[in-house]
Amino acid sequence: MTSTSRREFLKLATIAGVNIYFSTLSSKVFSSTLSENHFSAVAEYGKTPNADQYRIDGIAKVMGAKVFARDVRAKDLEGWPSQQAYGFILRINQADRAYLGMDLSTVSDDMKPIRIITARDLAKDKIDFPAFYGKDMLLPEGKVAPLLGQPVAILIFDQYEKFRQCKKLLQFNETIFKYGPVVGPLKKDPWASFRSVRIAGATPEANDIFSSLKNNRIQNKGYSNQEPLWPKGNIQGDASEQGMYYAQQIQDELANPSSEYLVIEREFKTQSTDAFTMETENANCWYDSSSKSLHMVVSVQNPNETMTSAVEMLKGSAFALKDLYIYPSYTVGYGSKDSSNHTFYVLLASLYAQGLPVRIALDRYENFQAALKRHPYDIRYKLAVNRNTGKFASLQAQIESNGGGRPSFSPYVLPQSTIQAGGIYYYPKSDLCGTVKSSRAMDASAIRGFGSLQTVGSMEMMVDEIATILGQDPIDFRLNNVMLTGMKTSQGAIPSGQNRAIEVLQQAKKQVIWQERYARKASFEKANPGKSYGVGFGCAQKSFGTGREAAFAKIEISPDGRICVFHPGIEMGTGLATTQAVICEQWLGQAAHEVKLGITDWADLPMESMGNANTNQQSQEDDWSRTNPRWTPNYVSSSGATNTAYYLTHATKEAGYMIFRFGLWPAALAIWGQGINGGQLSTTQPKLEQARWVSGCLTATGLEPLSLNRLAHKAHELGLVTGSVVHTFNRWQWAEAEFKVAGNTFWRPIDGLSLRYGNAKNPHAYHFIKRNRVQYPAVDRVRGAMTLFCVIGSLVELSVDKKSGAVEVLNHHSIVECGNVMIPQLVSGQMSGAMAMGIGHALMEYLPLYEDGPGKGNWNLDRYSIPRASDVAVWSQSHEMLPPLSDTDPPKGMAEVAIIPIVPAIANAVAFATGKRFYDLPITAEKMIGAPL
Repeated sequence: MTSTSRREFLKLATIAGVNIYFSTLSSKVFSSTLSENHFSAVAEYGKTPNADQYRIDGIAKVMGAKVFARDVRAKDLEGWPSQQAYGFILRINQADRAYLGMDLSTVSDDMKPIRIITARDLAKDKIDFPAFYGKDMLLPEGKVAPLLGQPVAILIFDQYEKFRQCKKLLQFNETIFKYGPVVGPLKKDPWASFRSVRIAGATPEANDIFSSLKNNRIQNKGYSNQEPLWPKGNIQGDASEQGMYYAQQIQDELANPSSEYLVIEREFKTQSTDAFTMETENANCWYDSSSKSLHMVVSVQNPNETMTSAVEMLKGSAFALKDLYIYPSYTVGYGSKDSSNHTFYVLLASLYAQGLPVRIALDRYENFQAALKRHPYDIRYKLAVNRNTGKFASLQAQIESNGGGRPSFSPYVLPQSTIQAGGIYYYPKSDLCGTVKSSRAMDASAIRGFGSLQTVGSMEMMVDEIATILGQDPIDFRLNNVMLTGMKTSQGAIPSGQNRAIEVLQQAKKQVIWQERYARKASFEKANPGKSYGVGFGCAQKSFGTGREAAFAKIEISPDGRICVFHPGIEMGTGLATTQAVICEQWLGQAAHEVKLGITDWADLPMESMGNANTNQQSQEDDWSRTNPRWTPNYVSSSGATNTAYYLTHATKEAGYMIFRFGLWPAALAIWGQGINGGQLSTTQPKLEQARWVSGCLTATGLEPLSLNRLAHKAHELGLVTGSVVHTFNRWQWAEAEFKVAGNTFWRPIDGLSLRYGNAKNPHAYHFIKRNRVQYPAVDRVRGAMTLFCVIGSLVELSVDKKSGAVEVLNHHSIVECGNVMIPQLVSGQMSGAMAMGIGHALMEYLPLYEDGPGKGNWNLDRYSIPRASDVAVWSQSHEMLPPLSDTDPPKGMAEVAIIPIVPAIANAVAFATGKRFYDLPITAEKMIGAPL
């Protein structure tokens, strides 16, 4: 891939008077985030005949040449000062008393920092966090910290050795901080609460009596002692009061069930865990006061959010900002780098670094103390089951999670985890209530599972136990209660497409591990005295998407047929770069030659977003969409593990379609029509839908196959479409718009379009195509919540040592349904990684929440256990993918769902092995000791 010099930056836009620029990393060392010397050619990973398939970054990855933001130093970047400065963030580990300052008198002159930044500087210069991140970026003296590990100062060093020696002196030195008397932690309201009630009609197909989609969700009236105040039930009242009326009905029925029903109540606890990404938090920033420019090398999942937040942070401050340069790079995220605040601390440090670039890359101790965590949950389920039919009747869920000292994504994680608490099953009546509380714990956020790991996993443990109580086969019991196609979710919405959970269950039941579990148990325990054998199963469905997914994609094709994709997504280990290249085959006949990620430059399609896609009023959206052809409910989404395959790829496919429809296809017709009497077309009139790519060439109705090179050359020669930029939006349904191009009026599932034509005076110019009309999904769709799901079931075979309590995973097999798989190898890799994370969550990973936890700053792998190859049955594990229903099935986002079912499968296998059920994760050897094994 060619490098991009600073002079070749393309101007994106002006935000609050700041010019925004984007570039890949450029220098003799880091020519780009995808080094041209280490990344495979397109033919090697495309689906062309006899081609070996491997990911774009595969060679670089295994050779250690893959460039992460953490690898970058100032000297590596063209135009930056060669001298690198280093920052060290001082954090306090007390959150129940006022911070009164620090004493750095022990720091000798030969290791003193060139600058110490405190809250006084921020107040004087009018700087604080962007609004999303809260207040007190650095804690002022006299205030109690909102959380453990709260930053109080940043030390900046102009030499690495000074930095290293001073950090060694101060990192674990608690005596440098001064405090007032103990007053207790800050008292704050919860970050969010959520409640939804559904009462079905007489049949699953009938209209609901009450549901979120039909009526509304229930709104609380405030909080008291961190408990939400719900309105009193009133069948004649507003939607919230009506909902509480039906919630009371469910409560009464569960408290006083008839003899026909078995009511089971269980409480579950899941732990706080670390995301433990291999690349810790880092960034490298340079503020050039002479030009009033800020340059940022970032490790983030959403460069657009970094861009807008940086401008917001400095607006009105003492530091003038004219130009902002963003250098996004590869990262390892999976939620941990989605709106993490670390980047803004590095930005802050650069403002006071006397013109030097500042790098702050956390070591593992610091990362444990500062990085976003997974929410711990306390869950109470009460479930009524009809004794005669074995069918679920009513579900009541009381869910409480701990969001830590700052809100982060907690207000978004809570609804998803609560809504999906029922798992894959159908409930005629449900009351799902959740609260995410604030505390002095570290920030929790959208880490791998978005809260569903905790709630869905717990439900699977409960369902398994109920089946045992009723004397039924656990998978048969699930089959009896699984949600079928056309049934409604807890919000009253019907999921999109065929519900294939039943197929996953049926396939799992056929497995030898399950069919022969009793015989295997007897054989294993006879051959291994002192050990108990167990088999367990878990099944989960997880929504993919947020209900506000938005993306851009640009594709350009050169006269010689070279394809280049530009995309806002960030490669964080999901294989996004490879999928965006390969998906071009559908309309362009071959995979892209070049993929540029992390793009924030969309000046060619200047869409505008205002309002909030989740809270807009319908009248507002109707007005904005009618009066502004550039308006969209959401500008661009953050990269995530589950939105690549379906949402982000959709934009790329649509961009490819535009080039095919208005570039390559008319070029083909022109070539086929050459000669007397219409050439080859004299006896046939091929239609667009008859076009087929065969071995990289385009043909239709027996016409001459045409290579991409030949078609691209003709498209440029005739001035046809050779470049396309699209914008897409999805609120559980694609926005659609009508456009007119080359005399053709058509609808497409996009809401923004710009096209570039060949043979133009300015070959780089794009023409904005004003939409004739647009249809956005109704804002009420948000109330119906998720409708797109991916399903996976996991079987686990394990043993328990009766003396030590140690659990050994012997084997596991998973069945996943994820639509049309674009690249099976990537799915396989994600499955293996997800299984390891799930095993770690079930058996070993654990963080104390408060003073003895990572907020103290002394946690590392000597205290925190993560799974190794020997823990995950690396050589015996297997998985399978259900075939798609047809070749028109879309790909589905499956990464996060793969973590979920193996957790309850392990818990259920332990119960099968020992007769003991555990409701508090992780199931450690220490907890196992004393159980009746």
